[in-house]
Amino acid sequence: MSENTKQVKQLDRVIIRFAGDSGDGMQLTGDRFTAESASFGNDLVTLPNFPAEIRAPQGTLPGVSSFQVHFADHDILTPGDAPDVLVAMNPAALKANLGDLPKGATIIVDTHDFSARNLTKAGYDADPLEALDTPGSELDGFNVHPVDLTGMTVGAVKEFGLSRKDAARAKNMFALGLLSWMYGRPTEGTETFLARKFAKNAAVRDANLTAFRAGWNFGETTETFVVRYEVKPAPMSAGTYRNITGNLALSYGLVAAGVQSGLPLFLGSYPITPASDILHELSKHKGFGVTTFQAEDEIAGVGAAIGASFSGALGVTTTSGPGVALKSEAIGLAVMTELPLLVVDVQRGGPSTGLPTKTEQADLLQAMFGRNGEAPVPIVAPQSPGDCFDAAIEAARIAITYRTPVMLLSDGYLANGSEPWRIPEVADLPSIDPAFATATNHTSTSTAKDGTVTETEEFWPYLRDEETLARPWAVPGTPGLEHRIGGLEKGEGHGNISYDPANHERMVRTRQAKVDRIAESLPPLQVDDPSGRAKVLVLGWGSTYGPIGAGVRRVRRAGYDVAQVHLRHLNPFPKDLGEILAGYDKVLVPEMNLGQLSMLLRAKYLVDAIGHHQVNGMPLKAAELAQVIGELVAQAEGIPADQLDLSVATSQEVHQ
Repeated sequence: MSENTKQVKQLDRVIIRFAGDSGDGMQLTGDRFTAESASFGNDLVTLPNFPAEIRAPQGTLPGVSSFQVHFADHDILTPGDAPDVLVAMNPAALKANLGDLPKGATIIVDTHDFSARNLTKAGYDADPLEALDTPGSELDGFNVHPVDLTGMTVGAVKEFGLSRKDAARAKNMFALGLLSWMYGRPTEGTETFLARKFAKNAAVRDANLTAFRAGWNFGETTETFVVRYEVKPAPMSAGTYRNITGNLALSYGLVAAGVQSGLPLFLGSYPITPASDILHELSKHKGFGVTTFQAEDEIAGVGAAIGASFSGALGVTTTSGPGVALKSEAIGLAVMTELPLLVVDVQRGGPSTGLPTKTEQADLLQAMFGRNGEAPVPIVAPQSPGDCFDAAIEAARIAITYRTPVMLLSDGYLANGSEPWRIPEVADLPSIDPAFATATNHTSTSTAKDGTVTETEEFWPYLRDEETLARPWAVPGTPGLEHRIGGLEKGEGHGNISYDPANHERMVRTRQAKVDRIAESLPPLQVDDPSGRAKVLVLGWGSTYGPIGAGVRRVRRAGYDVAQVHLRHLNPFPKDLGEILAGYDKVLVPEMNLGQLSMLLRAKYLVDAIGHHQVNGMPLKAAELAQVIGELVAQAEGIPADQLDLSVATSQEVHQ
């Protein structure tokens, strides 16, 4: 079949999921498809999903790795609730993902590994591909394309002399070439990437390039696929864009915070999923004054970061929930010493070691209260992968300005997911003034026995700025500013150890008041209520921004009024939050936990916050949220339940 006989169908968006064994290269395949979609100009959101085990048993359901990409010709907010296309590299990948597909979805399945042994490992009693034409069978209602991807790959790369095993490893590039043809993705970037990645092994390089081109050519010439699809670029504001993950954006934000504050950046960290990529990335940026220290454990990592802050650097430590538990006493030390410190918690499923590669929002109460004594810590949370950059700078601003540790709550979904990110102009980044102490700040007087009065200029490390209540930050070694700080309670101003009960209460209240003062520097919350008539407010934090926004859009498309507010600052809350909450009849708080933010809102504002909770290690789904929001709107508006209609006309409205 020649190219000019192929049909070309215009689509406004597509959701593709690549799935296979954890050794099949699905993350690389999805990443390359995403990169080419970004360069083409589509808006996109991704969802990588991989096993917690380093190497799960091959061909089993726990060993399935997948990568989902949602790309569109319009603004989108989520990786999509359900794939339009599944590429399954083995029986386990098919079985693990089939339940997520709507009827009518396209399935491209590699038939090579559908042996009796692999079918049994995946839990199949019989080969589902043999019953494709049987009504009521498992694959009935799907558009299934059985293709021997592995066999064709091995045949295509035979000339390079690789073993069959090594030749078969290029099957992911064959699949990528086929999907790139189907959806008109650019190929130059992937070919350049492969040439560089395998530059040291010419045979492997050429095999991967050949497999990629063979996949493209197969799509172009086979009669199996008679339709190509086109998704046009999305309109975007002018600027330079790149595809970026949350961990990479957060790393860049930390580097920018160091540059904008003029402080050397020190990272003390122990590797932990899903935060390790931040350590890996920051280790590349010594040219920006970044020092990375891979500590022997979590406690050593945060201890080194606190020491760096004491010496005049911006101390950072990165971890996940289990690491925060180990660092808790040291974070309390940073509260007591009132030193700038960034604690980055890339949340994952728990408790204990939990689900290392899955996402969750269950560390909010740990961040809020997980220290002994009264030890308040500001909390900042990004809402999207690209927003991790701005959230890191904001966390650094608070830490440096108010002399306090700050918790930055990302999560696994943000960390590994990606989206197009407009690279900011350096001139537009905020400046952060560390305002180091450079002179003495207190005059002490003493009277001798003969009545002589002597005045002595001293440096007191706990005299406070009237506006921020921040104490002075003096770099050790500054002449005349010698001082000591420590973990024991100290007297106001002079900082000497004090066990006086009244002084302790004063210091505890002062440290809390300092955190409360941060609210004075926060901008008003942005209330998204286009009609101004909404009676229901949906309030979220962190990575629920995309699913909430998509759910709200769908409800509005159906003709109902609903408002949305998203929180970046969780401690302290913005000053106008209470007034906003009081303006709505019902408040819905969707979270990937069992109701932690809703608990805080109920306690502080006495508002009947209604929670919608999910803790299955996956992001919230927009369609499910839309139904919950719609039912709440119906209650508030007095609409009978049987009259609620959330149906929409176009795929754009459904899949945002």
